[in-house]
Amino acid sequence: MLTPVTTKNWSRPGSHTLEVYRSGGGYQALTKALSMAPVQIVDEVKKSNLRGRGGAGFPTAMKWGFVPKGTGKPIYLCVNADESEPGTFKDRYILENDPHMLLEGIAITAYALDCHRAYVYSRGEFKKPSAILDAAIREAYQAGIFGAKVLGTDYALDVHQVRGAGAYICGEETALLESLEGKKGWPRLKPPFPAVVGLFGSPTVVNNVETLANLPAIIENGADWFAKLGTEKSGGTRLICLSGSVNRPGVYECSMSTTFRELIFDPQLGGGMPEGRRVKAVIPGGSSAPVLTAEELDLPMEFEALKAKQTMAGSGGVIVMDDATCLVRSLWRVARFYAEESCGQCTPCREGTPWQARLLRKIEEGRGEQADLEMLVQVASSIAPYPPIGLGNTICPLGDAAALPVHSFVQKFKLEFQSHIAQRKCPFGDSPWGHFGAFG
Repeated sequence: MLTPVTTKNWSRPGSHTLEVYRSGGGYQALTKALSMAPVQIVDEVKKSNLRGRGGAGFPTAMKWGFVPKGTGKPIYLCVNADESEPGTFKDRYILENDPHMLLEGIAITAYALDCHRAYVYSRGEFKKPSAILDAAIREAYQAGIFGAKVLGTDYALDVHQVRGAGAYICGEETALLESLEGKKGWPRLKPPFPAVVGLFGSPTVVNNVETLANLPAIIENGADWFAKLGTEKSGGTRLICLSGSVNRPGVYECSMSTTFRELIFDPQLGGGMPEGRRVKAVIPGGSSAPVLTAEELDLPMEFEALKAKQTMAGSGGVIVMDDATCLVRSLWRVARFYAEESCGQCTPCREGTPWQARLLRKIEEGRGEQADLEMLVQVASSIAPYPPIGLGNTICPLGDAAALPVHSFVQKFKLEFQSHIAQRKCPFGDSPWGHFGAFG
């Protein structure tokens, strides 16, 4: 039986309000944290095996540990709520259903880091979630949770929400910082890393919404409790965004050991597929994650297990594609997205992403040659080789995000690309399933 962590309040009427959150024990973890030494909080988070839920899965406490002490500069906490990865929609559910869980996690984290100012950077399109979060922040100030004396202590903390303008690139942490400073959202060269030189040139920690929403449960129940909910190297549960060809799309809190087969076919989760449809492919962690085949469904949705298969858990966006979906057309849709969202700073990404889209369109429309398929792989390799993941030729991971799907789709479903070329048309025609697939 799964113990819910981040979704435990979602079914309660008024779960987004301070009154309801406190009636369920909300902010007791913050009270406990304020009685602890900051180093004790960091140690608890380290023992909990909490890993970042924004994409990279980096150990949270280790990231905090990179912040230098005694620099004389303020330390900032930035919360990445710029949820723009296709197939991902979990963070907005937290903002809408339980914003105070996030705010409590922010306060605990800020206290542990000796930080006195935190910013939540929200996706520009998040009109409703941002309005709910602003209301929750006002409630927290009025209740003395934020401000000059947090819960009556001598610790001071100010929290602000900043809305982005709808740029995917600002989900990358250094581009996010540039945007927060009022500049163009272009990623920075690293090093120096944000932990040393971040917002306004000061030490900065950037964490994802879901990551920080786990903090109250860790402090309240202990690191060992949280670690046991997960696997050896990944503590806790995971929010999974399930979409595509399933009967019950939505956001589900799952164990780290849950397999993709269980996610898709469990009646309490995906509920199976539409009648007559079979799984053809699954994107495991948002559109940038290398694709899995139907033969790989028994893989756990856990960071290390997916890494071993040369893909990634990413942001938890699981997209299911069935046997009526044209994978060439689906990949073309993904390629167009990354070509549109490239900031243009790096030549491989600026030139390579639209080139990929053009080649895929040519193949999809029946005008492709075998040389085009070879060129497609060559262009993707010029942006980022595969494998390994994370060694691309661009400043930020958008290049990897654009190239890795191309590599994996062509490698695992090459026959479908070759069929388009040989038949000089899309074998799936213009049916609604074949045309729209999982991407609309």
